[in-house]
Amino acid sequence: MAKTRLYLVRHGKTMFNTIGRAQGWSDTPLTAQGERGIRELGIGLRESGLDFSRAYSSDSGRTIQTMGIILEELGLTGRIPYRTDKRIREWCFGSFDGAYDGELFMGVMPRVFNVEHVHQLSYAELAEGLVEVDTAGWAENWEKLSGRIWEGFSAIAEEMEAAGGGNAIVVSHGMTIGTFVYLINKTRPHGLDNGSVTVVDYEDGVFTVNGIGDLSYRKAGAKVLEEQSESRETY
Repeated sequence: MAKTRLYLVRHGKTMFNTIGRAQGWSDTPLTAQGERGIRELGIGLRESGLDFSRAYSSDSGRTIQTMGIILEELGLTGRIPYRTDKRIREWCFGSFDGAYDGELFMGVMPRVFNVEHVHQLSYAELAEGLVEVDTAGWAENWEKLSGRIWEGFSAIAEEMEAAGGGNAIVVSHGMTIGTFVYLINKTRPHGLDNGSVTVVDYEDGVFTVNGIGDLSYRKAGAKVLEEQSESRETY
């Protein structure tokens, strides 16, 4: 049986990403810059010669839009199985969904725990803090949040393995991918870029992280687009 490898992609840059708002379960579309960044990624993945047998994303519009561009550039639209899974959505920020990042992560959260910077908090502390300040009652406690993220990615890996293994392209969200990495090996990535790739292997029920926040595919795709543009200008 082939090894199962998940290529976890953070969605393209959105309107809320651009103006510094916490997106969570709320949603905005990719900007023109965001679309180009994912086109770069798709081209880079294609140029690498990687073969993908299945595709997955969260059910958020921004991840579905991202996947559409990737599959188009890979020439795989409608040619491989693709499904969405709400378990790999972003964290829910409750009543702070759509609030400015600075207000939530640099203001409210540090004040709740009396720390200078939100990065001093563990994921568990951050989740419980969100529950505490969320007046809508939508935010998930750590047990529920970590459980649904682990369950979602595990289901994808198990489905891939049952189908014979191979590579899956999975589009999710920055904090969700970071949480999954933490649940595997207790490291905490900060600031995964839009269009970055985190690689996770799955074998015999065990996950292994093989790369975090890789931007090399995007850079390779950007070079191709640049060369194409220069070629058109020449003629």
